[in-house]
Amino acid sequence: MSQVQVIKPGFYTSIQDLGRLQSACYGVPQSGAMDRLSAQKANLLLNNAEDAAVLEITMTGPELLFEAACQIAICGAHFEVVLNDSPLERSKAYTVASGSRLRFGGLKEGFRAYLAVSGGFLTEQVLKSRSQYAGITQKARLEKGDVLPYSASETRKSSTARVNFQDSGLFHSKIEVFKGPEFELLEEPLQQALFSKDFSIAPTSNRMATGFNELLPNTLKGIVTAPVIPGTVQLTPNGNLIALMRDCQVTGGYPRVLQLSEKGISALAQKRPGEEVGFELEGE
Repeated sequence: MSQVQVIKPGFYTSIQDLGRLQSACYGVPQSGAMDRLSAQKANLLLNNAEDAAVLEITMTGPELLFEAACQIAICGAHFEVVLNDSPLERSKAYTVASGSRLRFGGLKEGFRAYLAVSGGFLTEQVLKSRSQYAGITQKARLEKGDVLPYSASETRKSSTARVNFQDSGLFHSKIEVFKGPEFELLEEPLQQALFSKDFSIAPTSNRMATGFNELLPNTLKGIVTAPVIPGTVQLTPNGNLIALMRDCQVTGGYPRVLQLSEKGISALAQKRPGEEVGFELEGE
């Protein structure tokens, strides 16, 4: 077993896979990659299993030292990335030699990138997932000095490898949604406002939920506590919209007015605080 040493962790870098898909009955959040499409694409470029653990890199990236040779691929947000002295591109497979350093620089587009390694990162599994989450795993994110196990591989993947993957809308301003369970309880003007207004991302947004700065007039009462999942958009009593993300709770008492599609969750995960988005019904 070989290791990656974390020289610098970046702002918020964590191990994520597709999450804990069978633990909601225990009150455990799903977790997993915020932008699932980009994580899966990075794994696909390396012929990994789709649920292989990757690094999720948010806003500023890490500096990593690779103990042994392997292959890597980076997808999602566009960072300036250098392997030793050579710049790397997104959505390509590269061979990393033993002793190499990988450095993430400035962020050009998007908000979260995904670094896959051949065979996936082999950190501890808890409840059938390697995804980091406070209270479930020992740490919620990477820290300086951490070491991440992986299987060394000398097999070369061509940097010209490409995959046909439906991720072209990740950086668009329109977020794909479905009507939520309580949508029809909204008055018609408010239903229309959900799809005609633009909403800006609140600075308090995180892996649990994305908030929006704009308020909507809300005359709905709360609901009996009901199931929620990543992508559920709630309307609070004071008129705030909150889009629940991968680390969200499993139940909630606010009206569920919209539900993001999987593509919609990934697209919203790529938006920075202050960016404006609009909601668009799937298929329309």
